[in-house]
Amino acid sequence: METVALAVTDGMLHFELSVAHEVFGDAAYDLVVCGPGPVRFGRFRLEPDAGLDQLPYADTVIVPGWADVDVDPPAELVHAVRAAHEAGARVASLCTGAFVLAAAGLLDGRRATTHWAHTDVLAARHPLVEVDPDVLYVDNGSVLTSAGKAAAMDLCLHLVRLDHGSAHANTIARRLVVPPHRSGGQAQFVTAPVPAQDDHPLTELFPWAIERLDQPLTVEDLARRANMSSRHLGRHFRTVTGATPLQWLLTQRIRRAQELLESSGESVDAIAAATGMGTATTLRRHFNRTLGVPPDTYRRTFRRSTTRAGTR
Repeated sequence: METVALAVTDGMLHFELSVAHEVFGDAAYDLVVCGPGPVRFGRFRLEPDAGLDQLPYADTVIVPGWADVDVDPPAELVHAVRAAHEAGARVASLCTGAFVLAAAGLLDGRRATTHWAHTDVLAARHPLVEVDPDVLYVDNGSVLTSAGKAAAMDLCLHLVRLDHGSAHANTIARRLVVPPHRSGGQAQFVTAPVPAQDDHPLTELFPWAIERLDQPLTVEDLARRANMSSRHLGRHFRTVTGATPLQWLLTQRIRRAQELLESSGESVDAIAAATGMGTATTLRRHFNRTLGVPPDTYRRTFRRSTTRAGTR
């Protein structure tokens, strides 16, 4: 079982801590909260499970948001995070936790992000960091950073997807009632990433479409189901998802293909039909363009990673 350590001290943001705790509190992980002693998050007080000196023994270290970016993070936290990375841990920051990683030197020469309101400060204070203000999260392999609030959830689910596959990440997302996947390259500044009200016109459309991914759905089909014009539908999709209806549909088809490649022995042709891609050639083209590998390679890589995880 993989160990995930939450690195906490006074002066951190409780929302990002709670997000990480909810996601990695899953049975697939051994979650440990590490801090220098009892710590305070605004009105909340937390008793860590272990000291910061235990961070180097974790497989993954999560650094929640740092509340005041004008104040340097504690040296003991910075040293512990650096030591964990040097020991081989994967280190991820949520929101302004990027300032801790930057202080530890982990972002030097790397692309990184943080909450859009603080990207200029991060870039000015740490000129060796390539700060990208326009993305939800950045995955550099052993070092990852996310933008603020909801993007912290996106990064945590991305890590679960890497460790245990899309199906498991989707199960957690359904439990938490959040979108199972938003690409890290998606723009930070989206007005509303999910419908805010139960009566939003797209609330019922999303599950309806996902249940029919094997069918050749068009924008007109979606608009008719939502009882609105195609142009009006496109505006709603842009506001809610940051994508066009067809881009959103393609993302869902790719995600479904990932799940089937991970969990079934179906041929690529059969999976292409089940996801509405039509032919294996079409699936391979979109899959490779989106994920950087063909479906067969993805299946082999995923099965090797899960086999290794099962033998730990």
